[in-house]
Amino acid sequence: MLGADQLIERLARDDFPAALYLDGPDEGLKAAILAEYRRAWARAVPETPAARVFGASETSVDELLAGYHGGSLFAPRELLIVLDVEDYGRSEKRVAALAEGIARPTSGTCIVLVESAAETERKSLAPLRAACSAHCPALPPSRGMLLAWGKRRAARETITVEAGVMESVVEACEGDGIAFFDELEKLCAWAGPGGRLRDADVATIMRPVAGADLAGYLAAIAGGDSATAARRLNRLLAAGVGEGAVLFALANLVGGAMGGWARHRDLSRALGQRLPPKALARALDGIYRAEAAWKGGRADVIAVLEQATRSVAGAG
Repeated sequence: MLGADQLIERLARDDFPAALYLDGPDEGLKAAILAEYRRAWARAVPETPAARVFGASETSVDELLAGYHGGSLFAPRELLIVLDVEDYGRSEKRVAALAEGIARPTSGTCIVLVESAAETERKSLAPLRAACSAHCPALPPSRGMLLAWGKRRAARETITVEAGVMESVVEACEGDGIAFFDELEKLCAWAGPGGRLRDADVATIMRPVAGADLAGYLAAIAGGDSATAARRLNRLLAAGVGEGAVLFALANLVGGAMGGWARHRDLSRALGQRLPPKALARALDGIYRAEAAWKGGRADVIAVLEQATRSVAGAG
């Protein structure tokens, strides 16, 4: 088992596990790890720099193993990334077949199996985890990990970071991995290679943005963190995000958890894993009633949003 920092150190040495199993609750850290993996691979294997990405629900085990075993000594090795690997867990036979194939790499091709976050360990996937040569659980990052990650990213792009700046970013993101990695991307793009990041830059760039902050608000609700969701709701409204947009996003989150279309599919899935169908139905009904009361002039919109936020985040 590898920690995220240990894995990144291996990638920096062009030491790629033949088969990596990536799971755990922090989807932001998973995305950051995959980005680092793909960047390291493109640097180390320029003949096939782009990864081939598969969805487990759309790819058979035979097709996946054909790609994993299909290389030869005379063909360039490839990087395969498989998302939502838990879909294979519906069949013991598929899990056993994939585990058996993963355990015997026959070429230089590497594979990363990514399991979506879940409240409890998916025991049906245990053979698959055990078959991989490396297992990295994406646990909620500590403050120190986020600081190290940010400084490493800045150093790679030769960006000079003034004292205290990265600490300010971590504090502003309240330790939330998704928010931090989003902000880090924006800050590095702002400074550019060889640039400089100052306190004033951070204050300008990290003003609440509807897209990023809305996702953070929904992530807190999906995770059942009422206090954080309430704080992020206040920041959204203070930044001028429309009340209707917030209500729509909240209804879409819950509706997606019930099987409907979802703008933030991973967050809806996380909410669906946390709440049973009856609780989701009650939450969605409450949101629609709250919206009707607001539009009918029978309730204050801020009170409606606060109540809906507490109701969905606190449900269980």
